[in-house]
Amino acid sequence: MNMKHLLLLLFVGLMSFSFSNYEGDKFPSVMVKTMDGKSADVNEFIKDGKITVVSFWATWCSPCKRELDAIADLYPDWKEEYNVELLAITTDNARGFAKVPAMVASKGWEYTILSDSKQELQNALNFQAIPQTFVIDQTGKVVYSHSGYNPGDEYELEDKIKALAE
Repeated sequence: MNMKHLLLLLFVGLMSFSFSNYEGDKFPSVMVKTMDGKSADVNEFIKDGKITVVSFWATWCSPCKRELDAIADLYPDWKEEYNVELLAITTDNARGFAKVPAMVASKGWEYTILSDSKQELQNALNFQAIPQTFVIDQTGKVVYSHSGYNPGDEYELEDKIKALAE
């Protein structure tokens, strides 16, 4: 194995530690902002007995918006069939957050929108890239996490939700 391959292997190994490995743990208690600028603990939006999907996104992130658009088509059925709540948490800074209400309205997203502008929740969950999606079971534990978005990922997400609902 030459030095180039060894460095690549080392880099890939180190990068794997930077991805969130929060599965099995309770979702962290971190303060976020609501759309009207009020501070709240994110766990106030995660209800016992309810499956919660948490999707981190930003106004500048095209894959994030594509993911939330794709989920928007399925979300009414998810709410009815699986008793799911979706929290869309923007990581935009204050300037970017000013664009969020208009964007959400134009997209017609019916999600609970929260802001993690200081990335405190992102840091607590130990992930770098967005979109980053978590599924939290009815007891408040993280049971699934996924980084990135490719068309069709929303159906894999639905499979995870469906398994929890059964």
